[in-house]
Amino acid sequence: MSDFRPPAPASGDIQMPPEGGDTGGPRRKRRRGVMGGALAAIAAALSKLKFLSVLASVLKLKTLVTMALTVGVYAMAWGWKFALGFVLLIFVHEMGHVIAMRIEGVPASAPVFIPFVGALIAMRGRPRDAGVEAVVGIGGPILGSIGAWAVLAAGLTFDQPLLAALGHVGIILNLFNLIPVSPLDGGRIAGVFSRVFWVLGYALGAAALWYTRSPILLIVMVIGLITLIQRWRHPIPGYYDVPRGRRLAIALAYLALIAALIATLPVGGELAARAHQAI
Repeated sequence: MSDFRPPAPASGDIQMPPEGGDTGGPRRKRRRGVMGGALAAIAAALSKLKFLSVLASVLKLKTLVTMALTVGVYAMAWGWKFALGFVLLIFVHEMGHVIAMRIEGVPASAPVFIPFVGALIAMRGRPRDAGVEAVVGIGGPILGSIGAWAVLAAGLTFDQPLLAALGHVGIILNLFNLIPVSPLDGGRIAGVFSRVFWVLGYALGAAALWYTRSPILLIVMVIGLITLIQRWRHPIPGYYDVPRGRRLAIALAYLALIAALIATLPVGGELAARAHQAI
C-alpha cells in the first residue's frame, strides 16, 4: 500500500527556470555517462524479471481509469507534470509488490489508485507465512526507491528541478511506507521479526502524527490498531515460524533500505526546493 500525502496544494503547472551556464564540459559528460550506465543496468535487471510481461498483465482497465482520475485530481493542485510523475512513481512502487507476489506465488488483483491515499493491491490468497508477507511488503519500497533514485539522478544530471522534486518526494513516499505500522508496508515487514515491533511502529507513527498532523496517517494508525489487536488476540498457528536465516536476510534488507533512503533524502534538496517554490 502506498499511503502518502504530497506537498501543500497550489494550482498551476511548474514553471521551469530558464537554463543557463555551460551545459557541456567533461564533468557534465561524465555525469551523463554514469546516468546512462545506471539506466542501462536497471533496464537489464527489469528484463531479467520479465518486467514488460508482468506490466502488461496488471494494466487492467480499472488501473488505467483510476490512474487517470488520480492524475486529474492531483493536477488541479500541482499541475499535470508533477501529478503524472508522482502517480507513475506510485505505480512503480506497486509494481514492486506485484513482482514480489509473482515470485512468491501469491495471486493478487490489479492496482487501484485512490487520490490522496495512494494505491491498493488486494491479495487473493493468504501468504504461506510471515516471511512471504514480509517479502511482498518490502518489494514495493525496493522497486519504488530504485525508481525515485533514478528520477532524482536524472534531475541532478540534467539540472531539472521538476525531476529532482519528484525523486525527493518518491524517497519520502517509500520511507514513510517503511514505518512498521500495518497496513503500511513496514507493518507487513515487521511481523516477521516480532509483533513487538508493531508497538515500536506505533511510537514512531504517533511521533510522525504529532509532527505532520496528517489525517491520512491518523486513518492508517486507526486501521493498524484494529489489525494489531486482531493479530495479537487471534494468531495463526505456525504463521510466524520463519527460519532464522530468512528473518535475518529480511531484517538486513529492511534496515539497509531505510538507511539508504535517509542518506539520499538531502540529495538534490536545492533543486527540489526550486521546483516546490514554482508550484
